[in-house]
Amino acid sequence: MNIIGNPALLIIDAQKGFLSDPNGPAAVYDAWTAVDNISLVLNAARKAKIPVIHSQEMHRKQMVDFGRELDGSEGVHCLEGTESVEIVDELKPIEGEYIIQKRRYSCFFATDLNILLKGLNVQSLLVCGFLTDVCVHYTCADAHQHDYHVKVLYDCVRGSSLESHEASLKAIKYLQTSSESSKDEFIQHFSVLTKS
Repeated sequence: MNIIGNPALLIIDAQKGFLSDPNGPAAVYDAWTAVDNISLVLNAARKAKIPVIHSQEMHRKQMVDFGRELDGSEGVHCLEGTESVEIVDELKPIEGEYIIQKRRYSCFFATDLNILLKGLNVQSLLVCGFLTDVCVHYTCADAHQHDYHVKVLYDCVRGSSLESHEASLKAIKYLQTSSESSKDEFIQHFSVLTKS
């Protein structure tokens, strides 16, 4: 895994509302495999002491900040004060980790993520989370336009369907040909750093 500059791990929208009950109809295909993989990556990041940033999509209960978000296939989701906005227990932030709350798909849009990354002196974003074809895709495109290097851990992201997931990964790779990575590459890279 070739990482340029200082990295941060960004876990996008690992929220109960997207992942739902593992025995029920999940909004994301094969979501819990990705959660298991992200959990391994998160533990490695914590041991290596690299910054960890969690994002949460969140909308006001009055639904005044959805904009055009409900024009597509998505229904009302992620309302403040509901269990759906909570990060799944397996990936809950701990003391010292950062949380970005957002009203739109991209973690950069109308948030202070860029200010945080500059303050942490981060040049590379290592990306996990949901949904590949929505918030992951838009965040990676914005990260590219803000001149960050992007690594998407392919086994730690999932989309609304396998086809949409794969199409978005292809689109991200078009922007940065070296964006593809995996949990195993991540863990191996940071375990070596932890030992040295």
